[in-house]
Amino acid sequence: MPDDAASAGRVPAHVRILGVVSFAVAVVALPREATWPYAALLAVVLLRLAHVGVTPRWVAPRLAVEIPFVVFALAMPLVAGGPRVTVGPLALSVEGLWAGWSLFAKGTICVLAALTLAATTRPEQLLAGLHRLRVPDPLVQIGTFFLRYLGVTTERWTSLTRAQAARGLVTRTPAAWPALTRGLGVLFVRSYEQGERVHRAMLARGYTGTLPAAAATPASAAAWVAGLWPTAVALTVLGAWWLA
Repeated sequence: MPDDAASAGRVPAHVRILGVVSFAVAVVALPREATWPYAALLAVVLLRLAHVGVTPRWVAPRLAVEIPFVVFALAMPLVAGGPRVTVGPLALSVEGLWAGWSLFAKGTICVLAALTLAATTRPEQLLAGLHRLRVPDPLVQIGTFFLRYLGVTTERWTSLTRAQAARGLVTRTPAAWPALTRGLGVLFVRSYEQGERVHRAMLARGYTGTLPAAAATPASAAAWVAGLWPTAVALTVLGAWWLA
């Protein structure tokens, strides 16, 4: 993860989360026929990424999460109905072209916006920010325990697969799938049992359904400006499009 920029580090996590979510909502609200507004908001996101010190080398592999949306966007002109336009040997739906373009543009901009949050916010800060935003406490607790025990579960799975390999199992062949499936079952049972032990230990220490909350970092006016200026630009662009 890139180092936080100085200004990004001063913005509390809940402000960053609210900024990214509100920016994404503004992007989704753009009509599909818009062209220059998408370019303007893409420029805003790229400027934000550069501001927090994110390099293209860090961003590129993480854009793979968008591949399913890209595939769906490319398929829409082929399967959608309505009037069609001929492009080479293909007869593409006009409605599908607009829909595919909108899906691709909005998905790319929103994914890049989310990467700005991932690049500047550690997981524990993200959970604290969600708590500050009044996200239901059970969801925050699930995220907290997931973060805490992800490493433990991964280490157990690594040990299990290493033991299977030491006994001659070639894990990259389809013949190994039944053994790997049984291994996943064992891992699930062990994780469930550990969860029960942790829950009983928490009850013994006075757990009543709520975890102690970290001290909330107050957000200054400058922090709100730093966190929400992309949203302000997006709303301005959206308003300019509708008024044009």
